[in-house]
Amino acid sequence: MVAAANPLAVEAGLKVLRQGGSAVDAALAVQAVLGLVEPQSSGLGGGAFLIHYDAKTGAVTAYDGRETAPAGATPTMFLKDGKSVSFPEAVTSGNSVGTPGLVSMLLLAHADHGKLSVAEDVAPAVTLATDGFAVPKRMADAVTMALGFYGPMTGEAAAYLAPGGTPLTEGATLKNPAYADTLTRIAAEGAKGFYEGPVAAAMVAAVHAGNAPGTLSLDDLKTYQARKMEALCRPYRVYLLCSMGPPSSGGLAVLETLGVLQAFDLSAHRNDVTGWNLVIEAERLAYADRDKYAADDAFVPVPVKGLLDPAYLAGRAKLISPDRAMAEAVAGTPEGAPKWAANDIDYSHGTSHFVVVDKDGNVVSMTTTVEGIYGSQRMAAGFILNNQMTDFAFNPAGPDGTPIANAIAPGKRPRSSMAPTIVFKDGQFLLATGSPGGSAIIGYVLKSLVAMLDWGMDPQSAVALPNVVARGTPSVEANFDPALRAGLTALGQQISEARAGEGSGLHAIMLMPGGMLAGGADPRREGLAARP
Repeated sequence: MVAAANPLAVEAGLKVLRQGGSAVDAALAVQAVLGLVEPQSSGLGGGAFLIHYDAKTGAVTAYDGRETAPAGATPTMFLKDGKSVSFPEAVTSGNSVGTPGLVSMLLLAHADHGKLSVAEDVAPAVTLATDGFAVPKRMADAVTMALGFYGPMTGEAAAYLAPGGTPLTEGATLKNPAYADTLTRIAAEGAKGFYEGPVAAAMVAAVHAGNAPGTLSLDDLKTYQARKMEALCRPYRVYLLCSMGPPSSGGLAVLETLGVLQAFDLSAHRNDVTGWNLVIEAERLAYADRDKYAADDAFVPVPVKGLLDPAYLAGRAKLISPDRAMAEAVAGTPEGAPKWAANDIDYSHGTSHFVVVDKDGNVVSMTTTVEGIYGSQRMAAGFILNNQMTDFAFNPAGPDGTPIANAIAPGKRPRSSMAPTIVFKDGQFLLATGSPGGSAIIGYVLKSLVAMLDWGMDPQSAVALPNVVARGTPSVEANFDPALRAGLTALGQQISEARAGEGSGLHAIMLMPGGMLAGGADPRREGLAARP
């Protein structure tokens, strides 16, 4: 089964599975098409995290394809006269582009688990890019949104997405031969076809173009390496959950929230006021810790063990009352906690998530991103370049001078909220889930897990459930049950709809009783879950 955000991407993954490809082969196919039909969210010029389950060996592996800061990056590159530049100014500068990691990561995973050739995997995307595809509504709407927020596009991005200043329209036929050439080059030459040669030169030229050039260099690209890591796994009730550790804060925050919630019987409060209040309160505590401590642990100490220690989690749970809201959720002091100032600013909106299960039971849960809508608004060799550098703290220190863990440094990976997750029961695969949504990813993924594991919902019901995000004060979608909202307000929760615009893109697959797979595709996007 494949669950992803666009039908063309789902069909590409299914085609590869029908040809005998593995879950990783299908992941390459899905991503190659998403980069074509959903370029506002992910693509070759971005990064990703992938969690893989090998059904034969039982191994769970995390693949880190997060972008890295170029060698020329500095801690104050987004400051002007000691103050942070505006977000649009930062995004549209060349300094916003981190060294892309997606291609290296997918090729690394393919070397471990691929059955078909890369050429076979990307063939559906090459065909679509060459012959043309109908512009999806979300892609067209995102062009208009980006133009309204960032202003006119320039260079290759303008020519492709808004020729003559006119945004793409839904249903128009669009071809991208440059993208097909890039995929063909990667299939033929491997990582060198992307990180060296004409594609690399095109990326560097795009970053250095205009009146706000960046520092990305050919050497930054040539030396980039994705990483294979241990997944971050912890028990939750009768389950084992595996997600992504640092530099992502997503898996860490989700696992911390669930660790706190273990102290409460959520199954007795299925989608009711008490249940949501418990979820909100635990989530608020985890967000407070995340904002202070999470960063790239290759550069700064991150107290992962302390944050997930059962004794620490039990102490955090004691701060929660089922029938009232706490006045303020503040970061705790877990074992090994360094002194950091909080970095509570996140902007990411351009992300996607998909899940694949192949005929042998191997699983991929992958979250992929260019950071903002159409990334840096720059394009090269047929694909969008990320603006991932704006996921770093713009100021390297807090108001009192205390350093921020997520400050910029050359080679460092910016903090992420992506949380691709796989869940096991009795040693067997049970479900996989994940979502886009910037820092709200944590709330979205948590909702889907609680809904499926504690409230007994099937994947489609779980992902469609109205979203609640509790970073500080909780926010809900406009369609959230008014009675539940009133009940939470009566408990002292300061409910808003401040984040309703971020939008989730949850996709999940679950093994149901009887052995059948059931999928869930977020109705807020254009995707579906389907079998070969």
